[in-house]
Amino acid sequence: MSGTTLFIHDLNAAVSPAGTGPLRGAALGELEVHAPASVAVSGEKILAVGDPKEVLREHPPGPDCVEVDGRGRVALPGLVDCHTHACFLGDRAREFELRAGGASYEELHAAGGGILSTVEATRAGSEAELAAAVKRHLDWMLEHGTTTAEVKSGYGLDRDSELKMLRAIVRAAAEHAVDVSPTFLGAHTVAPEFGSAAEHVEYLVREVLPEAARHASAADIFLERGSFEAPEARRYLEAARERGLALRLHGDQFSERGAVPLAVELGARSVDHLEATGEEGAQLLARSGVAAVLLPACALFLDLPLPPARALIGAGGIVALATDFNPGSAFCESLPLVMNLACTRLKMTPAEALAASTANAAHVLGLGDVGRLAPGYRADVLVLDAPDWRHLAYHLGGDRFAAKVKAGRLLA
Repeated sequence: MSGTTLFIHDLNAAVSPAGTGPLRGAALGELEVHAPASVAVSGEKILAVGDPKEVLREHPPGPDCVEVDGRGRVALPGLVDCHTHACFLGDRAREFELRAGGASYEELHAAGGGILSTVEATRAGSEAELAAAVKRHLDWMLEHGTTTAEVKSGYGLDRDSELKMLRAIVRAAAEHAVDVSPTFLGAHTVAPEFGSAAEHVEYLVREVLPEAARHASAADIFLERGSFEAPEARRYLEAARERGLALRLHGDQFSERGAVPLAVELGARSVDHLEATGEEGAQLLARSGVAAVLLPACALFLDLPLPPARALIGAGGIVALATDFNPGSAFCESLPLVMNLACTRLKMTPAEALAASTANAAHVLGLGDVGRLAPGYRADVLVLDAPDWRHLAYHLGGDRFAAKVKAGRLLA
């Protein structure tokens, strides 16, 4: 009796990053292409990807199997967004207007706008309101092909609000098709209640982290001028590591202040942003096991220098892409749009952009069974309504899907 519960047949092609684990250097652009192809799924896992006749012979669909017509279409792995701030209330449309008139992100932040304006709105909301907001934002991401996402806290900054955010993230994730990896970003910026960054970090470590670690899988900190410096980041991250959390850093967004060497020393999963990273930092990162998460939508939104994607790839670094979805500096939930920016602005190839948004992004989140179309992997599959897989990045803001499959289930 066949174990095939879902069958995507007669595709123009099925395309996936090659190999296993994170991809570096030239391997980042290597793809496994089956053309034509069918995909057989059993339960939540992929059974087979390959020649339609062979897959049909080895894994024929049974009477209750769900079938998807792939003729004229291509299949890709579900996208993985490894850096988002999707838990927040309010918006910053007025701030966007001011920035369009010439105000800088740092000027707005120093004047009490920026992150702190979202903190005010988020603190005032209930856990239920935050959970509803997260679900709404996950809906937006899923529309654009994201099937796994990281969601950070960080707009609370105090104990009650940060824990409220983390509970809301977990609550929303339990009710949504998108798999969610929660991250504790209590050290997003220095809260106005504290006289110094060091004082705020000590408060987070002693009063918030013990409970936050019960809800989160990783901890993150914004190491940047005007926020936290390397000594505070070290204290925060070492305490998080003792609680069993993976380590992440926002670093080198506006200035190099030691984020890369600290991340390498502590064995962090990633450093994210890197718009200000110079050649030495790029080389150090590339020689390490720390991933470089690039956020080109943020660079576009804030008119920042572009991160050194080609230098990182050329030196053999682990490069991932993410949206940085947030209300102030990257109000963008579309990974296909980010892939387009990676190709047009960062000079990555479409194949590199695909791997950076799937297999390498999954690696950043510590997930070994998503990000590829291969037997044994979770059956997160996008059926692109186009004859060529490159349309995913090529069609600017126009990603179109004939079907989405999440953990083996065909989504409406």
